[in-house]
Amino acid sequence: MTMTGNAARRVAFDGPEVPEELEAADDLAESVSRETRLPRPSKTRTMVIANQKGGVGKTTTAVNLATALAQGGLKVLVIDLDPQGNASTALGIDHGEGVRGTYEALSGEVSIGELVQRSPEAPGLWVLPATLDLAGAEIGLVNIQGRESRLLHALRDFRASHHPDYVFIDCPPSLGLLTLNALVAADEILIPIQCEYYALEGVTQLLRTINLVKGSMNERLYLSTVLLTMFDSRTRLASQVASEVRRHFPNETLGATIPRSVRVSEAPSYGQSVINYHTASAGAQAYLDAAEELAHRGAATKEN
Repeated sequence: MTMTGNAARRVAFDGPEVPEELEAADDLAESVSRETRLPRPSKTRTMVIANQKGGVGKTTTAVNLATALAQGGLKVLVIDLDPQGNASTALGIDHGEGVRGTYEALSGEVSIGELVQRSPEAPGLWVLPATLDLAGAEIGLVNIQGRESRLLHALRDFRASHHPDYVFIDCPPSLGLLTLNALVAADEILIPIQCEYYALEGVTQLLRTINLVKGSMNERLYLSTVLLTMFDSRTRLASQVASEVRRHFPNETLGATIPRSVRVSEAPSYGQSVINYHTASAGAQAYLDAAEELAHRGAATKEN
């Protein structure tokens, strides 16, 4: 029986059960669209997109960087660890009732490779969706031994068997057990910071948490990237904030800056990245620039 729509996307990342018509379509898409124009990292880069402060463009950044890298010919997995499931929605992924996703991966019921869905945003872009069940995960995992390492073990198996170039983990704004799982599983932190008042609010606490995790649970973890978002060139404040952030994080802050944009705000409501929703917009071009910069930085990173 032929699978269509969301059912067709719920197949293994590189698994053998891809329907022939879907496989043929993928081959055509790859031959036309998947020229690898962006450099591959020497190993999988697993990055947490995190900021304790809400409304900084965290999910938007995860969605658009992932789409841009995948359109550049790289293999990308987005793990939606936020119970609201906004990243899943923005990437055109079914995460409604009856869909399995991140919760089942954390519980160990099913492997990540069996749970991921193809995103229509780009060839090579896959999503582990967040469902409503994830809202109860922190309670459900609290009595499980090694509860902070559940995602690490699930993701380790997936990386070994499927070799993605990038894994982006979109976290909830709170520093709870879900975010802790992300910090233990990741190698890098990417912090989006909006160019507004109190821009560094929440970053100090996040950096403390990173250091605690690094010291006791994940010595690999480090802050690799800061991305300035919601930049309004019409205001002096935005320029002042950008300068302050670059002063604090001179090596980590990307040169690309994401402007405040109506198109960026509209895109998720259409289940799209801004890159596909309005490619010519300033916001889309800024995310494409940021992704290219991120990829070139990754290519220069030596394997430990």
